[in-house]
Amino acid sequence: TVIGYSKVASYTEIEKSGIFECSPTCKIKTSKQFFQKVGAEAPRPTWGGRLDFILASVGYAVGLGNVWRFPYLCYSSGGGAFMVPYLTMVILCGIPLLFMEFSIGQYTRLGPVHALAKICPLLKGVGVATVVISFVFSTYYNVLMSWALYYLFHSFGSTLPWKSCNNTWNEVGNCSSGFPGNGTHLQSASQQFFEVLQKTKGIEESGGVHWELFGYLILSWVIVYLCIFKGVKSTGKVVYFTAVFPYFILIALLINNVQLPGAVNGILYFVTPVWGKLFEVWLNAAAQVFNSVGIAFGSMISMASYNKFNNNILRDSLIVSFTNSFTSLLAGFVIFSAIGYMAHIHNLPVENIATDGPGLVFVVYPEVLSTMPVFQLWAPLFFFMLLCLGLDSQFATVEVAITFIKDEFGPQVLRFLKREELLTLVMCSIGFLLGIPHVTKGGIYVFQLMDHYTAVVSLMFLAFFEVVAVCWIFGVPRLSSIVKRMQGNNPNIYFRVCWLLLSPLLVLCILISSIVYYTPAHYGEYSYPGWAEAVGWCVSLVSIIWIPLGAIQEIKRHKGSLLQVSTSPGNHVYFSGMTNKVSA
Repeated sequence: TVIGYSKVASYTEIEKSGIFECSPTCKIKTSKQFFQKVGAEAPRPTWGGRLDFILASVGYAVGLGNVWRFPYLCYSSGGGAFMVPYLTMVILCGIPLLFMEFSIGQYTRLGPVHALAKICPLLKGVGVATVVISFVFSTYYNVLMSWALYYLFHSFGSTLPWKSCNNTWNEVGNCSSGFPGNGTHLQSASQQFFEVLQKTKGIEESGGVHWELFGYLILSWVIVYLCIFKGVKSTGKVVYFTAVFPYFILIALLINNVQLPGAVNGILYFVTPVWGKLFEVWLNAAAQVFNSVGIAFGSMISMASYNKFNNNILRDSLIVSFTNSFTSLLAGFVIFSAIGYMAHIHNLPVENIATDGPGLVFVVYPEVLSTMPVFQLWAPLFFFMLLCLGLDSQFATVEVAITFIKDEFGPQVLRFLKREELLTLVMCSIGFLLGIPHVTKGGIYVFQLMDHYTAVVSLMFLAFFEVVAVCWIFGVPRLSSIVKRMQGNNPNIYFRVCWLLLSPLLVLCILISSIVYYTPAHYGEYSYPGWAEAVGWCVSLVSIIWIPLGAIQEIKRHKGSLLQVSTSPGNHVYFSGMTNKVSA
């Protein structure tokens, strides 16, 4: 008897289906064909090993933000004093919410859209919003990979092109072969190299496509596709290199940098506490934790959905959180030891050299590399490290959208595209096309606008509604119950208190503060025109709008109070029977 057939069939009849080979006993030839034939859902693939998932999660959490955003925030927000609110936020918000997302993904074995629809139907739009924000993020984040490739391929010459003012793109009367600091109208050669890469007078002028950068954007998407086209099986193998290699480079750079003159002064500037700023920097600390750990992007839920049911997610949550914080500190020491060296050789204060955003790794650090001994070695290694850091994060953001499509439209899409690899190719192609505006000569303004309204404005709204849906509506008792079914024990009092009270209140405070202290997007001294601000808000609404739309749809479909709609239909039955379903 073949499971899924209503009669006992002969070997010949079974073999005619093309699914089985019967000689002398029947064996399934293709599992996907079998499940399609009997109308069942094929088992969800899983990571090849526990380390695959840990490395993929670490690779996603540890990205370019650890290299430029954290060091700058730390020194500008009180140095060592910044670590007090930062570590507090990691402990009270970062770890508990990461554990929460891992629990949801692993238990439901679904992507963020379907998982959150099961947990809280009223706020099922939060899941759709996380998919949208992740995909929007991936369309411009990959531009950073094209920048890294641009610098990487230009760093193999006998001299670095951003080292002198003797190039065709330099404005000779405005160029300094050294680093002039912030108190002068002169620009460094490295700054002019970055600006000629892509910069016009404003977002109003596209300046046409920067064709070399366009080629690197194609290459970066090709690399992403080749790393993820086989799903978690291929991603799980790639991260063994891309997640580990940057640590060898960071440690090697730190060993090299601390031996340079002035390095100690830069490190001291980085860590010396300015206690007067202690009460001013909590918002910055919380925002850094959310952005670096990746809460509310849906990626952690998606990756955890490929785990085995009883995987130790508590251990994984601690490993990912502490590795992320350690990497931020390590990168801070690397960056500021180099900045201290730069301040020493140009006889400038450290604060005249440190800067925020992409300028820290694409302007200041290239200038540092050009003055280092054996720069022919360090420059390529540094930009290759940036490429690896960015790729890991990119894998996860693209995978969120692919997971959603497979969960929601899997049979229909595969009937049309035939192979899952083609679905991945389509998603990467769409991401590439949407990234083209960023590689025009005015693309830096498009990039900055997208980053502000995606990673700052939208993210806080999504994080708040996700925490409300899981911690308050679905409830801590049910969340604890599903953890117990997977791990054998209830989560301890620390997690239950954070989920019930501390984490939601902290997220609410962040959201309110981001609204009260909202500032429009800007790039340096450039302010965006009104129409560009309107476009930015539209980018935010592309993700946020799904929250009220999902709630309205659910209210129309089901009668009753908001609380009844929030916990129906049948999610109690679903979660109470989930263990048996997965075991079966």
